[in-house]
Amino acid sequence: MAKLKTLYFCQNCGAQSAKWIGRCPSCGEWNTYVEEVIQKEETTAANAWKASTSVGGTSKAAKPRVISDILFEEEPRMLTQDGELDRVLGGGLVPGSLVLIGGEPGIGKSTLMLQIAMTLRQLKVLYVSGEESEQQIKMRAERLGEQHPGCYILTETNTQNIFKQIDQLQPNVVIVDSIQTLHSGLVESGAGSVSQVRECTQELLKYAKETGVPVLLIGHITKDGSIAGPKILEHMVDTVLQFEGDRHLSYRILRTIKNRFGSTSELGIYEMQGTGLRQVSNPSEILLSQRTESLSGMAIGATLEGNRPLLVEVQALVTPATYGTPQRSSTGFDAKRLNMLLAVLEKRSGLRLGQHDVFLNIAGGLRLDDPALDLAVCAAVVSSLNDLPIRGEICLAAEVGLSGEIRAVSRLDQRLSEAEKLGFAEMYISQFNARGLDLSRYGIRVQPASRLDAVLEGLFG
Repeated sequence: MAKLKTLYFCQNCGAQSAKWIGRCPSCGEWNTYVEEVIQKEETTAANAWKASTSVGGTSKAAKPRVISDILFEEEPRMLTQDGELDRVLGGGLVPGSLVLIGGEPGIGKSTLMLQIAMTLRQLKVLYVSGEESEQQIKMRAERLGEQHPGCYILTETNTQNIFKQIDQLQPNVVIVDSIQTLHSGLVESGAGSVSQVRECTQELLKYAKETGVPVLLIGHITKDGSIAGPKILEHMVDTVLQFEGDRHLSYRILRTIKNRFGSTSELGIYEMQGTGLRQVSNPSEILLSQRTESLSGMAIGATLEGNRPLLVEVQALVTPATYGTPQRSSTGFDAKRLNMLLAVLEKRSGLRLGQHDVFLNIAGGLRLDDPALDLAVCAAVVSSLNDLPIRGEICLAAEVGLSGEIRAVSRLDQRLSEAEKLGFAEMYISQFNARGLDLSRYGIRVQPASRLDAVLEGLFG
C-alpha cells in the first residue's frame, strides 16, 4: 500500500515544514506555505522513467573509488548548428546534461527551442509540449520555414506517459515546454506546485544521466524575473540560461546564469524576425549602426562578454534639476556604480553635478557590468553636461578609480582588434595597459593616460 503524507511547502523558495507557519524562515516571505499531499511509492519517482533499468528488481550499489583510478575521457559535444547557443553552452550540448531556459512570456523561448529542434537534422529530436497543440506547433514550424523529418512532437503533460513514448522512440535530444506544465502521478498535487516541479525534474535528471540524452527544459519566471518554482530547480540542472530582451525591440539576449560545463560570462545575441530568430554574429556593427552624426552625451566603450569583444554606445543626458531632488537613473548599467563615478567627477574634476539630473543608457538593450565602461560613462556625462560631442572615431576602455586614476583592464588586445575592425582611429586606455603591449601591430592610435582629467582634456580640450 502507498503511504499518504502531507507537508507544507513555501511557494516562493521551496522550503518544507511539517506544519503551517505564517512566515517562511528561509526566505522571509509571509503566507506562502501551502499544504501538499506527498505519496510515497515502492518505486521512487526518480525511477519512474524506466522500470527496466534494474535487473530482477535490484540495482547495483555504488562503491567509493579513489579519484586517481577514475578514467576520464573528453566526450564530444553535440553541436546545435546555432553558433550563439553553442557559445553560451560552452561549445555545444554535453551528452546527459539538463539545461533550463527561462524568460519573460512571449520573449521567444518556444521559438528558439523549436528552431533548435528543426536544425538538428542528423539527430532524432522529441519536442514535448504541455502548453500548445500539435496544430499550433506546426503553424510555428511553417513560419520558421524549417522541416526536419526526425523531429517528433508530443503533446502530453503526464511524465509516465512521456517516458513510455521516450522508451519507444529512443530520441537523441528531448525538449520539454515547459517544466511547470508537467505532473507526475506519484505526487498528489497540481502541476506547477513545488512538489511536482521537483519530482518531474528529478525524473528527467535521472533519465538524462543514465541514458546520456541531453534534455532541454523551458521554465517560467516570476514577476521579479527569477525562475518560477523552488530554488532547488536551478541547483538540480546543469545549466541555467536566461532569454531576455524587450518584446517591443527586435533584439534578444541569451545569457548564462549557471554552467557546469563552461563559462558563465558568455552572451548570445539574436534578432527576432518574422521567420524566427536570426543569429547576430557581429553585434558591434548592429549596436553602432544607428550613429548618423556626432551628438553630445554619446561615447563608445569597448567591453567584453565572455570571450566576445563588444563596442557599445553609452548615452548620457544631464539636465538641471527643476523638480527638487536630482534624479539618477540608469538603464543597462549598475546605478550604484554610476553614483560613484558622478562623485569622482565632482570631487576630482571639479564638475558641479549636484544640481543636475543624470540619465544613463546602454544602447541596444544590453545589461553590462564591465568596469572597462567607466571611462566611457564619465566621458558621456561630461559631454552632455558641456554640450560638446565626442568625435565619432574615438572609443574608450578603462576603469576609473575613486581618486580619479585610470586603471588597467583585462584582454585589451581583443578590444583594440575589435575597434580597429570597425574603423575606429583612436582609443583611450590606461598607461599601465600600454606598458606591456606592442601597440605598433594595431592600426589604431592609442592614447594612454593615468588620470581622468587628462582624458577629459584630450576629448574636450
